[in-house]
Amino acid sequence: MKNFKSSSVFMTLFIPGMIFLGACCHEQPVVLAPPPPLPPPAEIVVLGLGDVFFDFDKSGLRSDAVAQLKTNANWIQSTGGRKVIIEGHCDERGTNEYNLALGERRANSTKDYIVNLGVEPARLKTVSYGEEKPFVEGHNEEAWAQNRRAHFVAE
Repeated sequence: MKNFKSSSVFMTLFIPGMIFLGACCHEQPVVLAPPPPLPPPAEIVVLGLGDVFFDFDKSGLRSDAVAQLKTNANWIQSTGGRKVIIEGHCDERGTNEYNLALGERRANSTKDYIVNLGVEPARLKTVSYGEEKPFVEGHNEEAWAQNRRAHFVAE
């Protein structure tokens, strides 16, 4: 009977243990999951191209915009044939139609200034988004001031 018990313990513990060790120690090639794909960029943000801001209901350039526009013009001229889109934006006040027209005037006044600095007009395209693409969500002067802008996007 003693042989039967030791044989039973051997079979109950040893054989499953060997199967477990065989499964653990068997060298299988390790397959790594591929990295997740990067999301497509919404737009190209370029150092050197910065926004310029406008006063309420105005499309004329402010004095603080001049330095940024000179920086933008220098960047555009230094990049060979690269084109730039100038987006005109407004705050949420006013009708959609009025804000689209105001955004267009802002983009065009910005483009005109850069062209006067020597950038070829063919390299600049303007578009107005009016109030449709706010930079800052909010219903106060701080948010509105940041949304009244001309935004530069390199193509």
